[in-house]
Amino acid sequence: MMQPTLNFFSYIILFRFVCESGYKFKLKIDTFANNFNKTFMKRVLAYFFIVFVMASCSKKVTFTQSEIDIINNRDSSLIMPLFTVDDPADTSVLRAVAADLSETDIQSDLFKALKERMLATVQDTTNEGVGIAAPQVGVSKRLVIVQRFDKPGEPFEFYPNIRIIEYSDEKQLGKEGCLSVPNRSEEVERSKRVVFTYLDENSLKMVEDSAEGFTAVIFQHEVDHLEGVIYIDRVKTK
Repeated sequence: MMQPTLNFFSYIILFRFVCESGYKFKLKIDTFANNFNKTFMKRVLAYFFIVFVMASCSKKVTFTQSEIDIINNRDSSLIMPLFTVDDPADTSVLRAVAADLSETDIQSDLFKALKERMLATVQDTTNEGVGIAAPQVGVSKRLVIVQRFDKPGEPFEFYPNIRIIEYSDEKQLGKEGCLSVPNRSEEVERSKRVVFTYLDENSLKMVEDSAEGFTAVIFQHEVDHLEGVIYIDRVKTK
């Protein structure tokens, strides 16, 4: 049987078919690659956008605009106006549970300014105290300053995000006053010793400390403020 043979024109037709098929295949490949690249790039851009937004948000301080205004609102004096129970608007702040400070807060200029002004306020010679909590100056954050009578030089020290984790069973009864409760003092029962944790400003790690005696009383009084509790709430009725 004779084998079929291809003439010259058949070769041309076959060659054209192969070229056209190859070209169409190339177009399909290019279209697929183009669509893939577009989709891939969109996903990459979306990913980096989300990361950027999250990073930007994480770097923002958590102070409210009202708190920022309070911290920055000063004349020639660093002393801050005290919030008192005599004013209903002040009382709503004093009765609120204070929020934790973020690491960004603690590293901010606002935090430095707040500390400077709180120290000046508690050391005000016209109305001195032995401790003060941020809510008492209108800033609802977990920050207290306590005079450490149990340390050489009796320094004032700041304690961000402080929480008392242990109270001794042994109690002591003593008179207390408060800068936010003018012209009043009452006897209050407190634990003689407390153990507490707070965020170290330098390492940004939680550390543990303790206090006894009168210093322990100050810590309990100031930490109460962070929970919306005022010492008069703890006065036992006779």
